[in-house]
Amino acid sequence: MGNAEVQSIHVHPVKAFRAVSLREAVVEPWGLAGDRRWTLIDDGGKVVTQREQPRLALAAAEPLAGGGVRLSAPGRAPLTVEVPDPAETLPMTVFGTKVEAVLAAPAAHAWCSAYLGAEVRLVHMDDPAVRRPIDPEHALPGETVSFADGYPLLATTVASLDALNSLIAGGRNAHEGPLPMNRFRPNLVIAGTEPWAEDHWTRIAVGEVVFRVPKPCGRCVVTTTDQETAARGREPLQTLARHRRIDGKLLFGQNLVPLSPGTIRVGDPVRVLDRPAGSTPAADRH
Repeated sequence: MGNAEVQSIHVHPVKAFRAVSLREAVVEPWGLAGDRRWTLIDDGGKVVTQREQPRLALAAAEPLAGGGVRLSAPGRAPLTVEVPDPAETLPMTVFGTKVEAVLAAPAAHAWCSAYLGAEVRLVHMDDPAVRRPIDPEHALPGETVSFADGYPLLATTVASLDALNSLIAGGRNAHEGPLPMNRFRPNLVIAGTEPWAEDHWTRIAVGEVVFRVPKPCGRCVVTTTDQETAARGREPLQTLARHRRIDGKLLFGQNLVPLSPGTIRVGDPVRVLDRPAGSTPAADRH
């Protein structure tokens, strides 16, 4: 893979809120430390994301020592939210999966509800080691995940985004491009690969940490949401539908599951350890 390396690292302390960029991050079994340990739920206990509330793109959560967050958003005074006492949990669902979570203080619910103009509650995952197993179809025994969509980390590559933007530029929605990487809300952005090289990966090393690559990431309407304005367009989904529709999913990026602990840093080398035997890059299936 040549001189592939980590270009940037991102966490999302509250799921669906703005990303926080880091120079380094501790890799925990269920994801990067501090990534998506908080989320919003509706009155029925269902997770709330940018799918339903694109304005969440404009809300920020600054991580604090001890796991708390400082919330901020347009038109709202900032609010500090401490990690709640985990003595009592509340049932909720993340895309149909039942999870136990801990309610934040009432002030946090009021703050988030006022910002969105809808009744929501903020909850915290107290023990990610046991709360939410990974989809058993793609998991090894004991693997768990935070409130991320499905897997501990998501990796994307600069070369694939450049290739996707070239396809958008030649299409009917060229005026929407080029798209920035934050549309895809990755944890790791990797530079120095060939376009769609990640289609070949089954195991990689990022610095000292080894990851398995269980499956590519199917994309949703969140990718059409401008993370700076919360406005929605048609791309990249229309272009992905023409060029990256595989097994009924529109693919961009790869999910990662840590196989070893450690710390990853911007500039760390990325090495491919295993590739699927006889695999054909998705880019060749257009």
